[in-house]
Amino acid sequence: MELGAVLEAVAGRGGGAEAVEQALGRYNEENRAVFRFDPADEEKRKKLCEEILNILEKDTKTSCQVACLEALRILSRDKKVLVPVTTKKNMQILMRLAKLDTVEDSLERVSEYSVIVEALKCLCNIIFNSAIAQKLSLELNLAAMLCNLLKKCKDQQFVDDIKCFDLRLLFLLSLLHTDIRSQLRQELQGVQVLTQALESSLCVRWTEEYKAAEDHDRAPLSLQETDCAIEALKALFNVTLDSWNVHSENESHQFRYMAAILRHCLLTSGPTEDKTEELHSNAINLLSNVPVSCLDVLISPSCQEETDIKYNGMNMGAIQILLDFMEKRIDKGSSYREGLTPVLSLLTECCRTHRNIRKFIKAQVLPPLRDVSNRPEVGTTVRNKLVRLMTHVDLGVKQIAAEFLFVLCKERGYGNAAGLLAARGLLAGGRGDHWYSDDEDTDTEEYKSAKPNINLITGHLEEPMPNPMDEMTEEQKEYEAMKLVNMFDKLSRDEFIKPMGVRPDGTMAPLEETVSQYHTNKQDSSDSD
Repeated sequence: MELGAVLEAVAGRGGGAEAVEQALGRYNEENRAVFRFDPADEEKRKKLCEEILNILEKDTKTSCQVACLEALRILSRDKKVLVPVTTKKNMQILMRLAKLDTVEDSLERVSEYSVIVEALKCLCNIIFNSAIAQKLSLELNLAAMLCNLLKKCKDQQFVDDIKCFDLRLLFLLSLLHTDIRSQLRQELQGVQVLTQALESSLCVRWTEEYKAAEDHDRAPLSLQETDCAIEALKALFNVTLDSWNVHSENESHQFRYMAAILRHCLLTSGPTEDKTEELHSNAINLLSNVPVSCLDVLISPSCQEETDIKYNGMNMGAIQILLDFMEKRIDKGSSYREGLTPVLSLLTECCRTHRNIRKFIKAQVLPPLRDVSNRPEVGTTVRNKLVRLMTHVDLGVKQIAAEFLFVLCKERGYGNAAGLLAARGLLAGGRGDHWYSDDEDTDTEEYKSAKPNINLITGHLEEPMPNPMDEMTEEQKEYEAMKLVNMFDKLSRDEFIKPMGVRPDGTMAPLEETVSQYHTNKQDSSDSD
């Protein structure tokens, strides 16, 4: 239907409310999947937005309100037409239709259900696309109203869609406006409200403090439940940013409670494999914000009937899910920075702080080595895949993969880890700042017997190579040595390479600087004597 005819009908020149509803219905059907609009019709679309809001301001029947809101949602995909929409008056109209302006309404009038959902969808588009709307949201105290609406949705199954878009709107506000993020965290008890919404979406049943019931025969979450959980996870991620330094006793309890729900989330599946992966991915992102001291609730004393995945009597089901997720993301072979680094960072911190988790993961990732004939990066095991990542072109990916393996080895290593050791200033020997318990000796007899002949740089057993200098005369050896010196001298003068040394603190520096520092330290030592 031509835009001009729709505008004429909505402006009241083509009939009454039924004509408006019919015209907008056709427009919505034709443009449902449209996200790019003709610039030539921009002014007509702006006018149509104004006329739609004029109708929504008045009392009209539900079906007409839904048609108007659907059309406004489609139009609000275009940032350029939002100027007449983003006024205080118009934002309040949409907030009223979304039932955000009242505390007493219990959402029991099912006839208004579709109006609330569409109004929330409109607000999502408008706030995402308009900086003016984001500022108005703070002025109108939208976040507080959304938290109140979220509380009304508790334990009412028929409002899952309302809950989902309420959570999505809170996610957008916390993402796009730092003041609203702070307001949610400090004034509105956003962490508690959103955590309860997540708990409700996942249908958590508690058996004891910080331990949810595990029902292996339970059906997967529905699509609506999964979407609600994902939106809650994303909003919580924004609200809990910079939460590493905790904390009062109450905050510590809140984060441990959250971590227990996230453990349940990892052990839960969605309606499809892709939805399950999305759910777990957002849970892992949020776990990265949880203080590492609170992550011990990811493991718990294991009952015999609970799981076969245990270590030292502890249930390791959630940790195994994290390891499987990590390997799956490695196998994808793309988007490592966004898809892989969060789970690697999380596993690294867990291993660094919690001994049982580190020992369980080490047994999975670095089992006792029996075949020492292949390089560590050659093969299909998790160990091989992680070692290959240590030479990845992305510096962030390379560092976190090396850090993970380094922590599994209790911060001891060389060879493939030389770059990491240099970055951390450990080339002078010693270990990091963290204390690790003494594990049992995991070296196999095969490894011990081959160890003297293993190349420390490549990490595998190499066949003895003939020494090319054995058949050279002394004159030939001297000639080859000078040839090599001249080559290095030329590369150094052309600044292709730079001679480096190791400072006393274990970091790398130009050779001249390290030699000078060595003589200075030596002189200071002599003076003190």
